[in-house]
Amino acid sequence: MILEKVNQANDIQKLSREEWGPLALEIREFLIEKISAAGGHLASNLGVVELTMAMHLFFHLPEDKIVWDVGHQAYTHKLLTGRRAGFDELRKYGGLSGFPKRKESDCDCFDTGHSSTSISAGMGLVKARDLKGGEEAVVSVIGDGALTGGMAYEALNNASQLKSNFIIVLNDNQMSISPNVGGMSNYLNGLRTADAYTGFKENLQNTLEILPGGDWLVDRLKRTKSGLKQLIIPGMLFEDMGITYLGPVDGHDIGAMIKTFREARRIKHAVLIHVKTKKGKGYGPAERHPARFHGAEPFQIENGLPRNKRIKANYTDIFSTVMRKMGDRDHKVVAITAAMPDGTGLKRFRNMFPERFFDVGIAEEHAVTFAAGLAAGGMKPVVAVYSSFLQRAYDQILHDVCIQNLHVVFAIDRAGLVGSDGETHQGIFDLSYLSSIPNMTLMAPKNKWELSDMLKFAVSYDGPIALRYPRGEAYDGLEEFRSPIVYGKSEPLYEEGDIALLAVGSMVKTAEMVRRELKEIGYNCSLINVRFVKPLDEEAIFQAAREHRLLVTMEENVCNGGFGQRVKDLLSRQRISTEVLNVSIPDEYVEHGNVDLLYREVGIDKDSVVKRIVTAYVSL
Repeated sequence: MILEKVNQANDIQKLSREEWGPLALEIREFLIEKISAAGGHLASNLGVVELTMAMHLFFHLPEDKIVWDVGHQAYTHKLLTGRRAGFDELRKYGGLSGFPKRKESDCDCFDTGHSSTSISAGMGLVKARDLKGGEEAVVSVIGDGALTGGMAYEALNNASQLKSNFIIVLNDNQMSISPNVGGMSNYLNGLRTADAYTGFKENLQNTLEILPGGDWLVDRLKRTKSGLKQLIIPGMLFEDMGITYLGPVDGHDIGAMIKTFREARRIKHAVLIHVKTKKGKGYGPAERHPARFHGAEPFQIENGLPRNKRIKANYTDIFSTVMRKMGDRDHKVVAITAAMPDGTGLKRFRNMFPERFFDVGIAEEHAVTFAAGLAAGGMKPVVAVYSSFLQRAYDQILHDVCIQNLHVVFAIDRAGLVGSDGETHQGIFDLSYLSSIPNMTLMAPKNKWELSDMLKFAVSYDGPIALRYPRGEAYDGLEEFRSPIVYGKSEPLYEEGDIALLAVGSMVKTAEMVRRELKEIGYNCSLINVRFVKPLDEEAIFQAAREHRLLVTMEENVCNGGFGQRVKDLLSRQRISTEVLNVSIPDEYVEHGNVDLLYREVGIDKDSVVKRIVTAYVSL
């Protein structure tokens, strides 16, 4: 295998040109084999094999710096920098991360996981280089989908002022996770299909090169800022900003890309290389269904079908069903997503009510303020978003929604530990950052029926309101407990003495198992379904404190600023001395791994909680 010759950074530069094509095939076969067994990001990685090879053939790592936007497409980069053996433990606890990690390799110069960040980070590396008098290349790779994020434009605006080399590689596969939307997508489509420009440029260059002195003239034309592209495609966005535009270049033609990198490296300011790639290239099912193979579960290589068939509905399915029904019943209900109609469960709503569905691209800040405008205009917007991505819009939630007390519903998917994507995607901060905002109401359902009831309640409410629910199979236990949702009120499930468990959302399932085991070893135990994290059900908390020796708060959120801390603060202010044990996630970033394993590692699984409760109770 040619891949076996590549055991550390820059080994690829020792290969002959004839070995490039076979190596690309081997890399694709390797990725398909490993990801089919363990899961991971497939389509995006298959699309950048040759692009990554070309960068590693031309640049010298780790001296030169490559910043990957999001970073889920960096698997080939990892293979070419000596991490092939680690793919057996890809995205497993303690194993190779699915994203760039500085602690993993010197060739990973910047940790990434969220979108639209690479140009800003690259700019920082460029200025640091210039201040230290360095000469290394800095390359920021960004997808066309990530260019829908406002941060990318802020960085481009700043980059246009550079007086030193900075290379931006625009990986254009016409997809982010779902098909791209908006003006930038349309603009890039125009560049891709600008046959007048491409054909004219190629024909003119070919003609000039055969003339005496033609090479010099071609070079002069290429160096002219307002050159051929300005004549044929007026108003080029990047050129008008002061950023040299090169391309489009075939992202699967290694030789063409190396030639373009060489040209870009000579330019003494920011240069953008527009590279066209095909997401999922080389694997039929991924080419036909790139969104399905974005973050793939283990699958059968021969047909691309999942290895493990899902039988029960997950929380996203429940949300999808209820949203469709709400859209049918109330024509003021509108739905908003930031480039994830499939992932958030809004695909069915979009199909039935296209005029009331809005995909704003990877632009969470805009999504929230756009929703605020819709609410101010009399509509009932539901923003469906992953917990870790909603963090990006904290100011918009506070400033544009909550100060005005506007009725925007936040449906927060992937709340809590999400597993294999690791630190950048764990949704373990939302209870803390949303609880800090005045006017915000915050709920969490215990099971699939309560998610349905809470969404209906949220749509009928009048003011900012959020409900957060976890990734994965929807809990169908405790079906017998379905009291009506009453604003700010919790739901008592079992009322006994000694110990009271106050559990939030996904932790109610764990609390039920904890209660069962505590009773088996002789403890009386109440269980309260918190329902509302904000406002707190103060009456229920005071009553529980009076009637029990130990209160145990349980949440799938960091300790700092979370539910348990707010309960402790409430009791302290009232000078109530009942002992409170806070079961939550430590104030640290949680790495990638199986969710059940992570539960044990952070101490919120059943056995860990029972042990902590018994220890706390006997010490009273």
